Amino acid sequence: MRKVSLLILLVLVSINASSQNKQILYNFTSVPQSMMTNPGADYEYKFYFGVPLLSGISANVGSTGFSAYDLFADNNVDFNTKLRNVVFSTTNNDKLVINQQLEIFNGGFRVGDWDSRGYVSFGMYQEFDMLAYVPKDPLILALDGNQNYIGKSFNLGDLSAKAEVVSVLHLGYHKKVRENLILGARGKIYTSSFNATSTRNSGYIYTTPSDINNIYDQVIYSNLQLQTSGVSSYIDGDKNDNPIKKAILGSDLGLGFDAGLTYYPKKHIQLTASLLDVGFITHSKDVKTYNLKGYYNYQGINPDFVNPNNSGSTFKAFQESIPLDTTFTKYRTWRPVKMNASYQYSFNDGRGGADCNCLGGGEEQYQNAIGAQLFMMTTPKIPLTALTAYYRRSLFRNHLNLKATYTIDSFSYTNLGFGLAGSIGAFNIYFMADNLLEYRDVSKANSLSFQFGLNFIFKDKDEYFQE
Repeated sequence: MRKVSLLILLVLVSINASSQNKQILYNFTSVPQSMMTNPGADYEYKFYFGVPLLSGISANVGSTGFSAYDLFADNNVDFNTKLRNVVFSTTNNDKLVINQQLEIFNGGFRVGDWDSRGYVSFGMYQEFDMLAYVPKDPLILALDGNQNYIGKSFNLGDLSAKAEVVSVLHLGYHKKVRENLILGARGKIYTSSFNATSTRNSGYIYTTPSDINNIYDQVIYSNLQLQTSGVSSYIDGDKNDNPIKKAILGSDLGLGFDAGLTYYPKKHIQLTASLLDVGFITHSKDVKTYNLKGYYNYQGINPDFVNPNNSGSTFKAFQESIPLDTTFTKYRTWRPVKMNASYQYSFNDGRGGADCNCLGGGEEQYQNAIGAQLFMMTTPKIPLTALTAYYRRSLFRNHLNLKATYTIDSFSYTNLGFGLAGSIGAFNIYFMADNLLEYRDVSKANSLSFQFGLNFIFKDKDEYFQE
């Protein structure tokens, strides 16, 4: 029983993790994809399009409380000992987070004349998103059993995880409604090809001495649920399913929106804010929900849950008390909502007048900027939060743009990041990575991320002339 429980719990921790902060990309308007983090970003080029499948590639992974090195270091320490050390050094609020995103296509263009300052953006991307919390109490029970924990209540609510693959078709519009204010919004259609959600669990397991000598009361109350969609066809081995096609065009649909703004209280001071992925997905195709709900009380010394054929086995009584029930009812999941806000102070480097629009329209009239950004994201427990300080610099008449960041979040207090965006004519390339100090030994890193992309950006003739 302990081996089976441990295997199940390790699988849950290993394969489930949620999208993360893109603090380098946010408000880095030299890159068109920055509009995906704020539909109201100050972006004014004539039009652009991304290289299909290469315009936006990003991935990040993060864990709190432990790293890969803690579990897999080649240091002659037994794995079981490493696992115990990790379990007992973490809390049930520690988490594993993974996100991967691939842009399939992306583009945008200005509408109306220059004074109207309207902009349309569109595209489609695929995303793999996972989040799992450390199920500390169930792991302790699976590792040690209950012999040394008489009277302790093991919380089954520690089991909290979700994972999904979605594709997102989006259409956005932003407009400079005043000289110092830009508003933007984006509508989204979600298609989900895979979802597994188990976040509303409760229950407990505890053992107490009985009134009868050498006998114990062992109680299990379970209210566990795992909702899945798009999973059965893989388990059943449906050969008619094309996994690549299914990953891009899922059968479950949902709707959502983004909103954002950029405001200049003064010419050199910028405020931004955005709200992303306010939406839901209704899962109705290939749906299975597994429930383990019930109450079981065993009086004895050592219940046998392993071999139901043994004499005196309690397995059948346990199954009858806490049955595994499977239903096929549709369900709804909400997307993790993300919020960004930033303050930026821009200044010239002394090679031109302070009010000189040396580099073209919008915020990039200044060659230097410093700022701060706040990020928050909803989760089944405590929201993910991050605070970033950054410095931006434009070089070679805006052909090369740099951004350096320092971020504090639950994953790391020493997260240094760097982004670079360069242009040769209309061709634009960018690369971003964070936690640079951890690349000395990535196995010890608590979080890592990168972003890469290729675009073509076309400007007005007067913008080329200003360069």
